[in-house]
This record gives sequence, structure tokens and C-alpha cells, in this order.
Amino acid sequence: MKAAYLRQPGPPQAIEYGDLPEPVPQAGQVLVRMTAVSVNPIDTYIRGGAKYWELPQPFIIGCDIAGQVEALGEGVTQFQIGDRVWGSNQGLLGRQGTFAELCAIDAEWLHPTPDEIDDSSVAASALVAITAHLGLIGEGQFKPGQTIFVRGGVGGVGSMVVQMAKAIGGTVIATAGSQAKVELCKSLGADHVIDYSREDVSARLSELAPQGVHLFWETLRDPDFDMAVAALAPRGRMILMAGRDARPEFPVGPFYVKGCSLHGFAMFKFSAHEQQVCAADINHWFATGQLNALIDRTLPLSQAAEAHRLQEEHTLGKQSSLAGKIVLTP
Repeated sequence: MKAAYLRQPGPPQAIEYGDLPEPVPQAGQVLVRMTAVSVNPIDTYIRGGAKYWELPQPFIIGCDIAGQVEALGEGVTQFQIGDRVWGSNQGLLGRQGTFAELCAIDAEWLHPTPDEIDDSSVAASALVAITAHLGLIGEGQFKPGQTIFVRGGVGGVGSMVVQMAKAIGGTVIATAGSQAKVELCKSLGADHVIDYSREDVSARLSELAPQGVHLFWETLRDPDFDMAVAALAPRGRMILMAGRDARPEFPVGPFYVKGCSLHGFAMFKFSAHEQQVCAADINHWFATGQLNALIDRTLPLSQAAEAHRLQEEHTLGKQSSLAGKIVLTP
């Protein structure tokens, strides 16, 4: 089978594309014929040499997948051959990734694909939608009638948070970096969008939410806690999903006097059962048209190295060159 894989971590050009042996599903696994995958920032960190865990050799890259069930391992009863499925959490914690024509995946990490959604859209949404759900509902306890501020409303996770918050019944304030992205963010359902390329975000946010926001969703790798705590309502919550190496100053006094809380999390540390709960809501929102994937471009799997280069320029190079996910197909 064709696959995109690494023999050693390195720059994007370290990714090889070629033939590897077809996997055989073991007990509890499903063999999935891949129809679409997508790129996430964590994929580039692992490929670049981040030593989060030991990698298989050779290592197939990628977390997300959509496809069709080709074979079932012993004991799998929740799927049948021919079912359309999607999933994430592959290529993590020592598991093989998804950038291959065939993938053997533990059944607990797979979810049925709604008839209403195409494979590219669900692949593009897998990791980012689960992350958004875990942070918004699980950690952030976001409720109807509350207000959320989303830093980066057209980013991979941000675009999911915007749509889910609206589906829940909240008011959404988000940022974007150009007029085109402002309009795109509004089309996702944001009530107010601040153009950070020409507006003072802190001043504008205080105008839009003078009583503060109930939830502050931070995506910056170096968070501005002074700005965030000032923008929070009493007992407000803040979600962190980036900045592993950041050591910013923190306004302890204003934070505890307001009774605020701070939540950091990584989706791959949540159990398969917890992620299945997320997937049920995600499938419902897709089926009812309340959730849509934001895809910047689609490339063939053979261009996995180029996809990583583009993602790395956007994430680490801060070029803001993408508006949505990169999807790859066989």
C-alpha cells in the first residue's frame, strides 16, 4: 500500500511517500480503507522531532482519518464491512498514523460517519472538533446564554468552537486577521468579529462585553494573561490549548479576586469513551447542518511533505496563510 511515513524525524522533506506492507487487523481492530486525512499542528511537532513518546519504525504520520471498513478483527461487533467511519487520536502515544491507504485502528477510536457529511469534511474536523467539544463543554462548562471570546475564529479548533458555541445558544466574539477572514468567521456564526490586524482587541472586546466574557478561549502560543483576566467576567473560565514552552507573567491577584478558573488540556489524554461522547454530539451537529468543516485546500497523499510545510509556516512561522484545514486524499 502507499503511505506517507518517516524513518527519522526532521523537516517536512523527511517525509517519504512509497510502499509499505498492508496492516492486518488484530483482535479489537478495524481495517479502514482511507478516503481522506487532514493535517494538524501536532503532526508537524512529532515529525519535527518532539519526543513525546517512542515512534514505531517506520512511522506513518497523521492523526485524523475518514474511510470505509474493509475488514474486522476478532471481537469487533459495532461495525460492519462497508461502513463509513471517521476517527482521530492515531499517530499518538506510540500508535501508527493514518496517512496510508489502509489503517488498522482499535475500534474504540472510530465513529460512524453521518450520511449527510462527506469524508473530506469529517476528516478535516476530527481532531479539532473533538478538541473543541472537550474544551467548550467538558472543561469550559459553556451554557446557553453565555458569552465566549475565541482567539482565532477561523483556525482549525477556533472555527469548531465558534460553531459549537452557537449551536449551544451562546454569544460568540472572535478574532480574525483580515477582512476576508472576518467575513468567513461571521459566516460560521460569530456574532462579533474583531480584526486584530487593524483593531485593538482588548479595547474592542471591552466594548462588546463590558461585563466580561464567561469563557475565554486562548489559542496563542504565548498567552496574554493580563488581557484575558481583565476580559473575564466574575467566575469566568479560560481555556488554554497551546503554549507548551510559554512562561508568561500571570496576574494572580485579579485572577483569584474575580474567582476565575484556568483550564489546560490535551485531547489525546482523554479516554476513548470520553471522545465517543464528543463524537455523538459532533455527528448530530453535522447531520443537522449546525457544524461544517472549514477546508483551506485538498492535496493528494503523495504531497504530504508539502502539506506539512504549509502547516508549519502557518503555525510556527505565523504567516497566517491558511483559513481552514489541509485535507489529503489517496
